[in-house]
Amino acid sequence: MATKKQNVLNIKLVRSLIGAKPNHVAVAKSLGLNKVGDVTAQPDNAATQGKVAKIIHLIEVTNA
Repeated sequence: MATKKQNVLNIKLVRSLIGAKPNHVAVAKSLGLNKVGDVTAQPDNAATQGKVAKIIHLIEVTNA
């Protein structure tokens, strides 16, 4: 069975989590972002889009 190539988002933490709301910190940690400058590759799906929308003010998003 052939699988479709899934789009991937590169997500980089560019602002500190110090002083951020606890739920925003939890979302960043769930994406694998702990320190400023951390980059992670996540699948481009509805769950990831929701997380990105929640903390868009703390991150940079690019297509891989």
